[in-house]
Amino acid sequence: MASKVERIQSLIAKNLAEIIQFQVKDPRLGFVSIPEVKVTQDFSYAKIFVSFIKDEDIANGMEVLERSKGYIRSELAKRMDTRRVPELIFVLDETFKKAKQLEDLINKK
Repeated sequence: MASKVERIQSLIAKNLAEIIQFQVKDPRLGFVSIPEVKVTQDFSYAKIFVSFIKDEDIANGMEVLERSKGYIRSELAKRMDTRRVPELIFVLDETFKKAKQLEDLINKK
C-alpha cells in the first residue's frame, strides 16, 4: 500500500499536469511534462520536476511557471481535499536530456 506522501505526490502530479495543460494559457510555455513530484513529510513544500521537449522552451517555460506559481497553487487547492497545499518549487529535470546524450555517445562508438 502506498504511503500518504506517495499518494499526495501522485495526486499533485496528476492535477498539476491538467492545470498546466488546460488552464495556464501562455504560448511561451511550450510542451511541458512532470516526470516527478517530491513532497516533504510535513506537506509544506513540493518540488515539481519539469521537463521540456525543446531546449528553446526551457527559459521561457520556467519563467512562465514561476510567474504562474500562485495561480497554479490556488487551482491545485481547489482540486485537493487536504488541509494544506504545499508551496510549489519548480525544478528543471534534465534526466531525459542526459539519457539522450548518453544514447548518442553509445551510438557513436
